[in-house]
Amino acid sequence: MQLNLTKGVTEVSHEVYDLHMLVMWICTVIGVVVFGAMFWSMIFHRKSKGAKPASFHESTKVEILWTAIPILILIGMAWPATTTLIDMEDNSNSDITVQVTGSQWKWHYKYFDQGIEFYSVLSTPTAQYQNQNGPGEAKGENYLLEVDKPLVIPVNRKVRFLITSDDVIHAWWVPAFAVKQDANPGFINEAWTFVNEPGIYRGQCAELCGKDHGFMPIVVDVRSEVDYELWVNEQKIAMTKAAEAEAQSLTAKLPMEELMALGEQTYAAHCAACHQPTGMGLPPAFPALKGSEIATAPSKLGEHIAVVFNGRSGTGMQGYGKQLSLKEIAAVITYERNAWDNNTGQAVQPADVKFIVEGTDGATIAEPSTPAAVEEVAVESTEVNLADLSMDELMSKGEEVYNTRCAACHQASGAGMPPAFPALKGSPIATGDVNAHISMVVDGKAGTAMMGFAAQLSPQEMAAVITYERNAWGNSTGDMVQANDVAK
Repeated sequence: MQLNLTKGVTEVSHEVYDLHMLVMWICTVIGVVVFGAMFWSMIFHRKSKGAKPASFHESTKVEILWTAIPILILIGMAWPATTTLIDMEDNSNSDITVQVTGSQWKWHYKYFDQGIEFYSVLSTPTAQYQNQNGPGEAKGENYLLEVDKPLVIPVNRKVRFLITSDDVIHAWWVPAFAVKQDANPGFINEAWTFVNEPGIYRGQCAELCGKDHGFMPIVVDVRSEVDYELWVNEQKIAMTKAAEAEAQSLTAKLPMEELMALGEQTYAAHCAACHQPTGMGLPPAFPALKGSEIATAPSKLGEHIAVVFNGRSGTGMQGYGKQLSLKEIAAVITYERNAWDNNTGQAVQPADVKFIVEGTDGATIAEPSTPAAVEEVAVESTEVNLADLSMDELMSKGEEVYNTRCAACHQASGAGMPPAFPALKGSPIATGDVNAHISMVVDGKAGTAMMGFAAQLSPQEMAAVITYERNAWGNSTGDMVQANDVAK
């Protein structure tokens, strides 16, 4: 029935359902017995019938009974509950590992050993739920429970989930799998599922996580093993084509009409929730873009690009460098600088974005749309602090960066969570060749969960965290890595 817990489609979900029903019937029987005895006593032993209360005190037999019976009931419930909880926590011998990262307000999925990762975003049209001034569009069949890219997993294979967060606490909840696990920033929680029925299964964030908590659905597409392998191959081909298209876009000059059309589409999907379709924002948390200095001043173009790509620390503005292509970022910035009567006339090209965020020498840029503005801010953006720091300064700053960026995977103790996240304490990378360590932090390692931090951290921050990793937890190499070492 609709009011009861659903059975789900996994063995664990069936165990949870059976446990729920067992406890419910035990509670029902207890309720019937207790209330039955109470009402029977009130009816047949009431004063109006001349009933006289019995006079007795401290019956040892009664006290033993009302102590022993609840203990036996609790043991009867605890045994299956403990068995079910142990099964739910058994992540061993998994066939596939997927990292699930929550962020305001979307999910990021990363398949280990496959090199596949993508963001899953609500696809319900905004006109269906932004209806404060009228009825809005008719609601779809899966209103607020549909996404642009579902998580795809195969049947009959154990899938392990490593769940964390980029910002605040979220919760990854799929009722049909009996999986509900908090996504905490700085920590990794684990869950798993084994589904033997193909189909589409839906869930949502189950932890109040901010303004758009209700717009953070989860869709899992469970496919046959053959269809899953086909999907994996399709994703790899698509990624190759996307990389080729990205490279081609760096030498192309896109027309304003194409940039505005793509920019409007990208803005509606990723930006309108906070800054509003009208560009008016929701100050002070989400400032207006219409008429704002950053979206209209020619000298602020470089800053505009940097903020969209890297985000802005201490605010709700997240970076989209890993979520959108350079073409999409160029398009959405072009749109923001020309929509809502901003009318700057500036058409930002993918090469302009690359020029600003990577500080390239301009060799790949074909006639930047606003040469003076781009060059001016690009020079400013590459003036990074390369001053040498003392060991104490490096260790202090490194610990801060590590706890913010690295502890979620490698743990605060440096012990990691092998095999997905190897230990750094006593590891060859943190005690061996320092140049290999620098290269790993800067560029990441293909085929693993280790991403490069070149676009996220300054050379000084990377130098500090490498120094910290090489001298914390008893590693004690004595190595001091400076910003110049990283920059080289």
